[in-house]
Amino acid sequence: MTWFISFVAHLLLGGVFVVYGIRNTRHVERLSGILAKRPFPLAGSAVRIGIFLQIVGGALTVLAPFHAMLGILGGAAMIVFLVLATVLFHPVWRYKADERTPHFTATMLNSSLVGAFLLVIATAL
Repeated sequence: MTWFISFVAHLLLGGVFVVYGIRNTRHVERLSGILAKRPFPLAGSAVRIGIFLQIVGGALTVLAPFHAMLGILGGAAMIVFLVLATVLFHPVWRYKADERTPHFTATMLNSSLVGAFLLVIATAL
């Protein structure tokens, strides 16, 4: 029973990132435009690398119950993705007042997800 619960947890946690990563493949230009306004060098390449991390890291997380190394790699890829996504797309320090709220919320959510992926890694060790 514990294995089943672990599998469902990994499926839900990693699966969401696979779905959103696939969805993001249709929004590369929009996401690249956001980074280009900062300005960020090679915005298109950065977005594509982020989407790759999102899909592969999510998929490895889903497969983590089958092999510990998949959990370690998946968790690490997702932590890198979340930190970069937070810093590049939700820089709280750049916004004031009401504009700050959605970015603060995203930062807090991403921080909690980093904790979840640290647990994925910890259980794989």
